[in-house]
Amino acid sequence: MDGDFVIGGVFSIHYQLHIVIYNYTTKPEPSRCGGSLIARELRFSRAMIFAIEEINNSTELLPGIKLGYKIFDSCASVPMAVDVAFQLSNGQDPVFYKGRNCSSSGVVIAAVGDSPSTPSISISRIIGPFNIPLVSYFATCACLSDKQQHPSFFRTIPSDQFQADALAKLVKHFGWTWIGAVRSDSDYGNYGMASFLDVAQREGICVEYSEAFSWTDLHSQYFYCLSRSSALVVVAFIASAEMKVLLEELAREPPPLRQWIGSEVWITDPNLMSFSFCAGAIGVGIQRSVIPGLRDFLLDLSPTEVAASSVLTEFWEEAFNCTLTEKTLKNPYTETSQLRVTNMVYKAVYAIAHAIHNAVCQETNLTTQCDKHFRLESKQVLLKLKSVSFSQNGYPVSFDANGDPVAFYELVNWQKSESGVIDLVTVGYYDASLPKGQELHINRNITWVKGGTKVPVSLCTESCPPGTRKMLQKGKPICCYDCIPCPEGEISNMTDSPDCFPCPKEFWPNAEKDACFPKPVEFLSFDEVLAIILATFSVIGACLSIITAVIFFHHRTTPIVRANNSELSFLLLFSLTLCFLCSLTFIGAPSEWSCMLRHTSFGITFVLCISCVLGKTVVVLMAFKATLPGSNVMKWFGPLQQRMTVVSLTFIQILICTIWLLLSPPFPMKNLTTYKEKIILECALGSAVGFWAVLGYIGLLAVFCFVLAVLARKLPDNFNEAKMITFSMLIFCAVWITFIPAYVSSPGKFTVAVEIFAILASSFGLILCIFAPKCFIIIFQPEKNSRKYLINKK
Repeated sequence: MDGDFVIGGVFSIHYQLHIVIYNYTTKPEPSRCGGSLIARELRFSRAMIFAIEEINNSTELLPGIKLGYKIFDSCASVPMAVDVAFQLSNGQDPVFYKGRNCSSSGVVIAAVGDSPSTPSISISRIIGPFNIPLVSYFATCACLSDKQQHPSFFRTIPSDQFQADALAKLVKHFGWTWIGAVRSDSDYGNYGMASFLDVAQREGICVEYSEAFSWTDLHSQYFYCLSRSSALVVVAFIASAEMKVLLEELAREPPPLRQWIGSEVWITDPNLMSFSFCAGAIGVGIQRSVIPGLRDFLLDLSPTEVAASSVLTEFWEEAFNCTLTEKTLKNPYTETSQLRVTNMVYKAVYAIAHAIHNAVCQETNLTTQCDKHFRLESKQVLLKLKSVSFSQNGYPVSFDANGDPVAFYELVNWQKSESGVIDLVTVGYYDASLPKGQELHINRNITWVKGGTKVPVSLCTESCPPGTRKMLQKGKPICCYDCIPCPEGEISNMTDSPDCFPCPKEFWPNAEKDACFPKPVEFLSFDEVLAIILATFSVIGACLSIITAVIFFHHRTTPIVRANNSELSFLLLFSLTLCFLCSLTFIGAPSEWSCMLRHTSFGITFVLCISCVLGKTVVVLMAFKATLPGSNVMKWFGPLQQRMTVVSLTFIQILICTIWLLLSPPFPMKNLTTYKEKIILECALGSAVGFWAVLGYIGLLAVFCFVLAVLARKLPDNFNEAKMITFSMLIFCAVWITFIPAYVSSPGKFTVAVEIFAILASSFGLILCIFAPKCFIIIFQPEKNSRKYLINKK
């Protein structure tokens, strides 16, 4: 149709180019399309005519100006698309015109089209240098956003870059990390899948296989991948015609059911919804829209109008089989309940009209004046297209710097109804204008493969639970891994954790190794059975010492008490009482004072105790020496000297302990090294030299006392204590010699228990060996506790 300004239109109304083999004997005919007619594409072309007629009847947009159109069929073929591109830029007049243009009658100021990306690329490359804008309604290849390659290209449908992002986020949203991928072996499929794989890799999604599919080159590799792969989810970036061929092949020998994820081209195609094994498919679709009056326009075809168009005639014959009953007309041409791509055509025409309006019209006094004689060039329309911004039927139209619109997709799902028919149901949307991470929204229940309502699982490896970490399998993608339990002392508190993390030093993992808890604190508590037993023996020993002292005090005038140096005996019993009681300081939670008290009180009381025993032993030796004629040795070791000896020896230990406490005293500490899983509260020695000096001094006195006792054990004295002292020192030395390795090797609170046991054992050894025989005589054999018995014995 002629007009003041002519808009071109390019649609893939037929499937393929009519191939003619020439023998170079006749003049070649013009290229023409063959194959079956695509009713949906015919609807697209008719929608363009509808939009132009609507604009021509408008009083607001381009008033007084008539738009014309030239619509071409590219039959989805690059050779035909190239031919169409030259016709858009030069026409096909039979003669050449002199002047600037080779042919001026066929030049359009802008064009709408084409559907596939590959023909659109060819057309854009040819008409781009002439600054003729090409506004596509269905070419989604991300490559067309390159303004260096395609400076005059625009589109009303989002770029596949956005679609790839939407599909990857959809896959990620449902936790699928192991998928298969099938694509058309075309610019649409190859570029689209490349974009998707790039985004998928960033999202941590692994692709088991990626196969290119061409309906002209069928082979078994596609079907082998689909049937043998472990990936349940398959992402298909395929054109509708090729998807139909693929599904027809799969229908012959149905492979295991797969969860299909579809691109916008085929997921909304009603012709494909007859393949029931694809029920549950989900994908992104162009936003559904409403174009008032379009359906009536599509149905308003008179036989005269049809006869004037070879394309309409072909459609009429296929649709009605030569029957003019309107009720039988139900095919993609009249399917206007879910207008998606048709609206993209509608918006493309209006975008060009707005650009022309902005170039040739002026607003004056609330009226619009348009100059239809204005010499409008395509370059001016190109410039105005970059800044158009309007809303048509409630759908906004604008272009970014790359000529792309704001991306908005519906998430659609193939749901089988009760009657067994697959319906296309919108279950959410993807809006690229929303903040990052909020673009995808699911607002309705989804039906999955096999009619299930539970999200299917598609993983190379089952998720690693908390308490384990992922270890990649050699030579496989990052989604294939083994689950390794966290090592001792480390946790992982999330699913599919790449690493395990150590707990803080005072914390320890639970049995599941998914959380850290404070380590249990261990010390020898008064509540424990072991501590109660040791404390009981400590109190018993102290009571035994006191009872012995009471017995000795009551019988202090008897020979057996007087003969064994009663003053040192009472002092020895007092020191033994302190030795028994000092073991109680080792029980309970260590504190700063208890740590200093337990070691120093033990050291001082034991030296006091052994000093008394040493004094008693020396008295026995000196007493024997005093019986020799002319000996006056006892005057050098009388009561005063005995007291001084005990005080001097004890003072040395006090001095050692004082130096230890002043320089590096014992202190409470948390032992985190003996046990990894618990904390031992113990007293650190501060200075190990001080501790071993205290023990060494006690041991030196004990050995000296033992030697003297051995020398005095056979002296002829009825009440000679040397034998008992020898036994007591033998027990004492054996206990403390055994104590050293036991103390070093005992773990945790048992170190304290060993020390208490050594104190109690040596103390009981002293009181039982030295005082028990005397108490037995005093209580049970009083006849032996007399001077007469002593004299008779002699």
